Amino acid sequence: MGKFVISTRKNGEFQFNLKANNGQVILSSEGYTTKAACNNGIESVRKNSANDARFERKESTNGKWYFNLKSTNGQVVGSSQMYESEASRENGIQSVMNNAPDATVDDETAA
Repeated sequence: MGKFVISTRKNGEFQFNLKANNGQVILSSEGYTTKAACNNGIESVRKNSANDARFERKESTNGKWYFNLKSTNGQVVGSSQMYESEASRENGIQSVMNNAPDATVDDETAA
């Protein structure tokens, strides 16, 4: 089972990473001004990761592959790392679909 790790950016914003069982980051969030908004982002990933149509498959200008996960309103709630191949990107999407729904939350900002 994967886990969401909540951390703080240098600018004080909250963010989360979804990590697979092996500890590899498979999805990263934008920055959030509040922890509550960050937790809402996690719930959105849980909900939307079950729907393949919510994954926006992209190719960067340098030929690397990545994806964005979008919510029902079209807002990006998470982005992947860059992959060397289209097949690797698809494996990343499958990993998010498998890990996100039941992932635990590890809040590294809690005192």
